[in-house]
Amino acid sequence: MTRLAGKVAIVTGGASGMGRATVMRFLADGAKVVVADLNEANGAETLAVARANGHGNDIAFVRCDVAKESDVAATVAEAEKRFGRLDIAYLNAGVGGAFGPIAETSVEDWDYTFAVLTRSVFLGMKHASLAMKKQRGGVILVTASIAGMVGGGGSHAYSAAKAAVISLIENVAAELGHERIRVVGIAPGVISTPLVHRGRPEKYERQFQHQPWPDRGEPDVIADVASFLCSDEARFITGETIKVDGGLLAQGIALWGTGKENMFMKSAGVNRGTTGEAMVVRNLKDRP
Repeated sequence: MTRLAGKVAIVTGGASGMGRATVMRFLADGAKVVVADLNEANGAETLAVARANGHGNDIAFVRCDVAKESDVAATVAEAEKRFGRLDIAYLNAGVGGAFGPIAETSVEDWDYTFAVLTRSVFLGMKHASLAMKKQRGGVILVTASIAGMVGGGGSHAYSAAKAAVISLIENVAAELGHERIRVVGIAPGVISTPLVHRGRPEKYERQFQHQPWPDRGEPDVIADVASFLCSDEARFITGETIKVDGGLLAQGIALWGTGKENMFMKSAGVNRGTTGEAMVVRNLKDRP
């Protein structure tokens, strides 16, 4: 396909899961892609997969901490230096973040969650929009979550951070429309990625069974929607966050259990996703 022919894209968190699937889809659709990720080992693997598929000249990797403005600015600059412009910024990087009862959540874990999930989106929008204004046009796509749309979709910190992201999408779309820069979001349901299953996909089969649609959510379903939203076929869509959840919100959810049986209430800590940094878990089983 040539849906994205001639386009230059950045994909944060592009070295695994939904990000990597979207990188491969963008390449197949004709785009040149800068993969930005904190995990260098996953980045090297992503480059190898791209080369094996004949896209070695159309991809670059940048180690990027999306919560640091200097790293985000450097990633945008690399896209412009390497490929001459920036047309698409897919702000996808994320972590599970803080989990556990509110009284067990540390300020440090809360701030880390918002830094990676929300501050990163602000920084990506800021620097991508500066680049896109030069050619008067572009698309900023953001991974939101159904957890930001309803209670019971995730931990309190993660859900609040994603709700803030959805608000940013709407407000920045209104701001940048006159520059012909579209801002759109994808709100995944339960997608089978390392961030969710941490190498144990069988552990989360029951979450997939909650959705009306019978097929399990795989990263490719997000990549398909991302490609469409970043293409000219979606040229009149901005300020919108599209649910890609197999119908979970249509029927109402309590994915992780309710009350004391909610899995996020049985332990506390912080999930650092596929960054390569260690997850912290404190067992609360013996507490009243």
